[in-house]
Amino acid sequence: MAAHREAAHRKPKQRLFTGPAARTAATLALAGAATATALEGAAQADPQLTPAQVEAKVDRLYHDAEVATEKYNGAKEEAAASEKSLEVLRDEAARKTERLNAARDALGSFATAQYRSAGIDPAVRLALSSDPDQYLERASYEDRAGDRQAGALQGVRRQVSDIAQLRARAQDELEVLAVRRADLEKHKDAVRTKLADARKLLATLTAEQRADYERSADAAHGGSAARADRGAPRGSVAAPNARAAQAVDFAYGALGKPYVWGATGPSSFDCSGLTQAAWRAAGVSLPRTTYTQINAGPRVSRSELVPGDLVFFYSGVTHVGLYIGGGQMIHAPRPGAPVRIAPISEMPFAGATRVA
Repeated sequence: MAAHREAAHRKPKQRLFTGPAARTAATLALAGAATATALEGAAQADPQLTPAQVEAKVDRLYHDAEVATEKYNGAKEEAAASEKSLEVLRDEAARKTERLNAARDALGSFATAQYRSAGIDPAVRLALSSDPDQYLERASYEDRAGDRQAGALQGVRRQVSDIAQLRARAQDELEVLAVRRADLEKHKDAVRTKLADARKLLATLTAEQRADYERSADAAHGGSAARADRGAPRGSVAAPNARAAQAVDFAYGALGKPYVWGATGPSSFDCSGLTQAAWRAAGVSLPRTTYTQINAGPRVSRSELVPGDLVFFYSGVTHVGLYIGGGQMIHAPRPGAPVRIAPISEMPFAGATRVA
């Protein structure tokens, strides 16, 4: 009975298809897989985007490109710092190597002279000397010279050790530089990809739709530089000090210049490049990126803003402008939108910093 129950529960063996049956089964399986893949692809395929959806995606891509631009700016600054550090280390190693070679030459001359006189025993030289007092004086000098030689030898050893350490530090800095350069290329590729994707999306719109998008984007970023300038005349709000006034004057002078990612002037700017250049004109050195510029001075509230303050936007602090008073700023908005005056209310406010 047990054997019968075991047989009853045993799974029947699967029959393997052979010949034409196998080919038929394989064909059906492939057809089913192809059908499933096609259905899955159809389910995942994006529907045709409306103009409004295209415009929203383009706006997002421009914002993402600006985020990548600030990361690119930071990586570029770090790579430049590594290059400078590496150059300093190499220069120092070269100078110390020159001093080491001079010390080695001096030791070599001393060793040669010692070798030439080493064949005569000091006692014999004393016996043969016509002036024993003169010999004793010379022997004392040679003892002191021997002490100097030992000190020189120890100095050479220290110099060799110092140069080895410098070269090790230079090698470490070279490796850091390679990482930073790779990071720089990564962010550069990210910016280019985002901007290329935005251009492709805009190309799906008709000429009229693209014109509508540009007009709406222009209005959202404060309108043209000329119209905004008339809306907030220069000098309508006084800067708190001479340096802030110089920074504001520079920003006014940049109105209408194109946005170019990674640019710091004088003919084009990105957002943090403009604020850095404006304050550089006033004799103040700002860091390169939005997320470092926000720490360039004390924070101020929105109600305390005065001309010259840096105003920052978005949760990641990815955009910056220069406040000019009256709720307005001068900023470099995005590709295709030149430096212009715009209300600070047009983007999510993230904070403000007073430089000087």
